[in-house]
Amino acid sequence: MMLNFNGRLIPENEFKLQNTNRAFKYGDGLFDTLKSEKGKISYLEDHYFRLMASMRMLRMDIPMNFTLSFYEEAIKKTLEANKISGNGRIRVTVFRKDGGFYLPEDLGINFLIEVYPFEVKIDDIYEIELYKDFPVTTGLLGTLKTTNRLINVLAGIYADENEYDNCILLNDKKNVAEAINANIFIVKNGTVSTPSLSEGCVKGIIRMKIIQLLKKDRTYRIEEREISPFELMHADEVFLTNSLFGVKSVTKFRKKDYKNEAGMYVSNLLEKDQL
Repeated sequence: MMLNFNGRLIPENEFKLQNTNRAFKYGDGLFDTLKSEKGKISYLEDHYFRLMASMRMLRMDIPMNFTLSFYEEAIKKTLEANKISGNGRIRVTVFRKDGGFYLPEDLGINFLIEVYPFEVKIDDIYEIELYKDFPVTTGLLGTLKTTNRLINVLAGIYADENEYDNCILLNDKKNVAEAINANIFIVKNGTVSTPSLSEGCVKGIIRMKIIQLLKKDRTYRIEEREISPFELMHADEVFLTNSLFGVKSVTKFRKKDYKNEAGMYVSNLLEKDQL
């Protein structure tokens, strides 16, 4: 596999991290996951501006040449080098330059682009459970996709050990925040609800798009609010969203079986929006 490190293509086996790497030592970095379909990168502009805003929030010095066109070209060059012309999974990691302890020696950035072939998996059964061992924190930093995802890792291990497809993370107020790798929406009596950003969920691109589309479409009422885990048992539907699979309907939570009408409707809205 060919990687793109700071705009330069290199073989995967030639990429080395130094012991002074700040993402390794302090989690001083960000990442983003994008999807490509036949060479087109889904919602590229939205991903780029979210990444830029996140870098500014973390007080990173952004190079003048790190423009939208530069970003797009770097990703497409990496896809082409790896001969990915169908669906692709793209991971971009941005981390502060090496050196320093808690105080960085340099506020500048390095970036790494990885690409992989990707196909959306269709699940007839998709079961979730709550992950209660550790809460996610509320506040602005919780909305960023930083390289410190330890709670998500532990929740992933818990889900695997107990044969669940995903877990729902709770925040420090014991409310629903998000899934391991996705934002969450619940549907009840024609109203679609999702945790507000103040609840500690990632500021997902697909989450944002669905809120915009439902506000415009008006078939379902949409709201951002606090969601209690007890509401999962009384919801008509639950669906998850991220940039790779788009919309994934949950079929089961404990003794509760869900429908998928709203999930299918929202998925169709999203597909039309990307045409």
